[in-house]
Amino acid sequence: MAGPRVFPLSCVVQQYAWGKRGSNSEVARLLASSDPLAHISEDKPYAELWMGAHPRGDAKILDNRISQKTLGQWIAENQDCLGLKVKDAFNGKLPFLFKVLSVETALSIQAHPNKELAEKLHHQAPQHYPDANHKPEMTIALTSFQGLCGFRPVEEILTFLKKVPEFQLLIGDDAATQLRQSVSSDPQTVASALRSCFSHLMKSEKKTVAEQLNVLVKRISQQVSAGNNMDDICGKLLLRLHQQYPGDIGCFAIYFLNLLTLKPGEAMFLEANVPHAYLEGDCVECMACSDNTVRAGLTPKFIDVPTLCDMLNYTPGPSKDRLFLPSQSQEDPYLFIYDPPVPDFAVMKMEVPGSVTEYKVLVLDSASILLVVKGTVTASSPTAQTAIPMQRGGVLFVGANESVTLKLIAPQDLLLFRACCLL
Repeated sequence: MAGPRVFPLSCVVQQYAWGKRGSNSEVARLLASSDPLAHISEDKPYAELWMGAHPRGDAKILDNRISQKTLGQWIAENQDCLGLKVKDAFNGKLPFLFKVLSVETALSIQAHPNKELAEKLHHQAPQHYPDANHKPEMTIALTSFQGLCGFRPVEEILTFLKKVPEFQLLIGDDAATQLRQSVSSDPQTVASALRSCFSHLMKSEKKTVAEQLNVLVKRISQQVSAGNNMDDICGKLLLRLHQQYPGDIGCFAIYFLNLLTLKPGEAMFLEANVPHAYLEGDCVECMACSDNTVRAGLTPKFIDVPTLCDMLNYTPGPSKDRLFLPSQSQEDPYLFIYDPPVPDFAVMKMEVPGSVTEYKVLVLDSASILLVVKGTVTASSPTAQTAIPMQRGGVLFVGANESVTLKLIAPQDLLLFRACCLL
């Protein structure tokens, strides 16, 4: 008889310094709910939960009938479980990494390379760029989630240049004039002017940046103390970022990049070369299985300004264009599909009302990973001999073409996210 192809996972928590601490973190709360033996330290950050087979966070299999200890080991010996197309397209490996993030302090201003650049960077500097893969990402908010993403419309940047003299000084008159003159030009001229402005900022002398930032922070602080609203120049956000990363060039990036606040269920898709930074909140995230990040600010990690300025997509656009909308399934009224324009992954959200007693999970020709965010169920499938109890924080691996039925234990609503590959 074939072994189990549906089984629960114990997933790796990453305690990066920017994560929310203790039980403030959704990652910690999911962990505590799914594992009664988990001890949550209130003074430690719980930044990311990794659900997948990445070598730096390979999930453990919670089924003693399976000899392999981790998901990566099991997939290597059971490649058919990926689904035929997925197995062929991705050389017998799970193509995505699924995560939950709990962000307390800002993550770096960054972008991810496309495949071609990833191969080049990995070859040149493997210590900084650990693999040769691209890393498109999808972020879906669990709580109110704030991030920077893509270049703002040029008019907005010009307004900041007028209202924030410290910003204008770092950009320089020539680059600012070039941007002003590009407004009614073709997209290529606009992109070129934007690139010139952003590069001038990012390549500014550290000492000059720190001086100008101190002047700006002092000015905003005085205005705020006097009861004045400084939202027109993102005053509160600038003070917050400066407190987190004093003197950091990334503080000025808020005047270039769109500020998005996602409501729960709203998403953004980050394709290659799009500048972004997560600022605050909890989300589920899915990405191609890679760790390649090019950083330029708001970070103590390795910074690679020339590569970042060189690779970015300098197409400006309003923040609403950055929202990625899911489609509702025709067959299943509770299912929403976030299907980005890359082959590596898609994410499904299932919101099942508590009045439903049984829910059949859509059968897919792809391996998938299922996360319970709300609710309590038992999962049964033909290859699992016994039903698998699952509650908030529970994670289930589902092999390709497996049918899984969830029985709701209590009449409370279910919220599930599922990462898969829709080739």
